[in-house]
Amino acid sequence: MKALKIIGIIFLFIITFLLIVLGTLYLCMKDICNSAESTRNTFVTTVLETGQFKFLASLCLSDEEIDEVVKSNSMAKPSDEVLDTSLIKISNVKDQSADIHGTDISSQTNENEVVQKDEKDIEIIQVPGLTYQATLMIVKDPSRVSVASIFNNGWPKTGKTLKEIVEMDNALGAINGGLYDSYNNAGGCPYGVCISRGEIVRNRPTEYDNLVFVGLTEDNILQIIDVGDKSPQDIINMKETLKLRDGVCFQEVAYTDNNHFVTLIKNGVPREMNGKGSGLNPRTAVGQRADGALLLLVTDGRGYNNHIGASAGDLIDIMMRYGAVNAANLDGGSSTCMYYNGEYLQNSVTFFYSQTSWRLPCAFVIH
Repeated sequence: MKALKIIGIIFLFIITFLLIVLGTLYLCMKDICNSAESTRNTFVTTVLETGQFKFLASLCLSDEEIDEVVKSNSMAKPSDEVLDTSLIKISNVKDQSADIHGTDISSQTNENEVVQKDEKDIEIIQVPGLTYQATLMIVKDPSRVSVASIFNNGWPKTGKTLKEIVEMDNALGAINGGLYDSYNNAGGCPYGVCISRGEIVRNRPTEYDNLVFVGLTEDNILQIIDVGDKSPQDIINMKETLKLRDGVCFQEVAYTDNNHFVTLIKNGVPREMNGKGSGLNPRTAVGQRADGALLLLVTDGRGYNNHIGASAGDLIDIMMRYGAVNAANLDGGSSTCMYYNGEYLQNSVTFFYSQTSWRLPCAFVIH
């Protein structure tokens, strides 16, 4: 009986402690939602973009209030303008150290940005922000970037970490790509359309609403194509017509409980947005300069390095600053990661994968 009494006291203490913690968190969230409009909007849009914590917004606000916040901080509808591939004129790699204005790209960085000129015509630039730390990899020869996929031979039980994908593909580096099966962190299957080195390894364009294909042609031109209304045969025809060689899909939706966006810049024109365009979270994006160089961008967030994350507006600002003619957002959040030259330049922000990445079915790799 004495032992049971001690156990009961311990159990009561734990329950009381948890109730105090949860109550404190709830009061903090209520305070945030009742504070300045900008603070409330940032909190709501940020948690709505997470996989597990969307419910936090509804604890403090009604559906109508949440909907109003999302509408006032979302991306405008993407431009229907056709992507003008003539704006991209791929230069010789030896000439690609200059930006589109003919000046050295490093001369355009702010005083707080750190430029690392690496071997094989790759630059790594650390771009600090108010709520994030970004790492920008400039690959001056776009033909060196492709999609490596472990899905070619069927449906593996689990995906591979970004490091494993790089090592299996004998690549130099990589970033994560599009939507994928992350149930129980399995990571074994890409969603939508995935093309790897000219082979369509996944062809279900209507698997999710409003999927957008982001990839490269055989001529090394970045493409951003709505595929949500296409059939599998349309994808086969599109691949042959446009000579698509590599790419993945991400989602363009703006629901009350979600906010995914893809197009950031088209034909040199930044996409219009309301407010910051999104919440603050880790991000992954890809862009292309007029000389053909690819801009691979990741940002931290969700407490990593004491940063909340980057908004859609932040991604556009960085991409425009570094000369992107076209740019697209990819899968972010806990999936965001970059690996290069034997180390993670950005690893997953989740606790379990804090020293590595989530398991992925494919990635944009650099050789």
